[in-house]
Amino acid sequence: MELLILKVAIILVVGFIGGKVAEKYKLPSVSGYLVFGLFLGPSVGLIFKGFEGVITAQDQDSLKFISEIALSFIAFSIGSEFNLKRLLSYGKNVTSITNHEVLFAVVLVFLTLFFIPKPAPIMNGYEPFSRNNIAIGLIFASMSAATAPAATLMVMRQYRAYGPVTKTILPVVAMDDIHGIVIFGFLISIAKMLTSGETSNVFLMFAKPFAEVFGSILLGGIIGYILVFVTKKIKKSMSDYQIVSVTAILLTMSLVLVFNNLLSKYDLSFSTLLTNMMVGAMVANLIKKPDDTFASVNNFTSPFFVIFFTIAGASLDLGILKTSFLVSILALVYILARGFGKYFGAYVGAKKRNMEPTVQKYIGFALLPQGGVSLGLLVIVMRQMPNFYPLISTIIMLSILVYETTGPIFAKIAISKAGEINGLDRLEELSSVDDL
Repeated sequence: MELLILKVAIILVVGFIGGKVAEKYKLPSVSGYLVFGLFLGPSVGLIFKGFEGVITAQDQDSLKFISEIALSFIAFSIGSEFNLKRLLSYGKNVTSITNHEVLFAVVLVFLTLFFIPKPAPIMNGYEPFSRNNIAIGLIFASMSAATAPAATLMVMRQYRAYGPVTKTILPVVAMDDIHGIVIFGFLISIAKMLTSGETSNVFLMFAKPFAEVFGSILLGGIIGYILVFVTKKIKKSMSDYQIVSVTAILLTMSLVLVFNNLLSKYDLSFSTLLTNMMVGAMVANLIKKPDDTFASVNNFTSPFFVIFFTIAGASLDLGILKTSFLVSILALVYILARGFGKYFGAYVGAKKRNMEPTVQKYIGFALLPQGGVSLGLLVIVMRQMPNFYPLISTIIMLSILVYETTGPIFAKIAISKAGEINGLDRLEELSSVDDL
């Protein structure tokens, strides 16, 4: 235990230094956390042979709960963007962008990977229209939809961004995670049927994604309502808001785990991300001044975020770059197809709604990060389709390596080109002038 606590301190120090170095070179702090985290994990073995890193796989497993807490805080913050009044004003815009960027990414990934030969142990001879090839394409396509919200949110906070692009990013990211979970549920069901030849319980297989999404939303709604009720009764102080809100977020995490244990025999699982988003959404809609509640949580979370992103960097293994040439080609095609699909899909979705030129040009850059949701989906692939897991996990991990390290940079490019850096400061200045 003492050694684990020491390693947490090392993670914080290394992450802090990485963030400062990144800031010095005018890069997002998140990129610094991730890159410096690489030196704590197995990637350092490329330099020092036989050394597996300060943060071992066992350490990552032991510290997984910290990452879960950080993701829950992030999801709660994203819920603030689901204010119904705000959504009604630009809901169709968000829906159009989300639908198009998800559709373009899924279709483009499937079509491009479909015609590339797969490793012999999986395919036993490449046949484009074989069931195995179609199944692999469907799984990769389904995993291309979701965007990791954490890095983008951190970049926006660091640069105090505000404007049309910033206001659109978080609702799109939240909705495309919902899309991603549902699409993955459908397509992995089809992939399982193709590879097994079984067609029994088809209704249940297709109903599972909806059960998982709506179950998560219902649980989050109940806990969110209780949080709102308690918040209205307590003394109006930041410390009280903080204690009550953090308790609600941790309670949500624990209940999701309890329900997932109970539902595991039915192959169902609720999403911590969606559940905490719904808790945040309830606060955003049912409290007159929700900003105090969200601010109280944000003031508590900085160390968790540093640990989360530094551990994420430590979990990435650059050694997988030494895999076969064919796997490297598959990974490169997947990464490019997903990136182009998301960018051009978002552009088309914004263009069809005649949104601001800055939104059309730049929002796609902010939708590239891939991380937490994809890692969660990999666990399902490992459990349900173990024969395909080695290939799929290698390519997805390479994609995460690329997108988690470059995604924050692209997010900064988006808000910088849109002229939204320090937008919150300008907004506060205008508000103070109006008060005068």
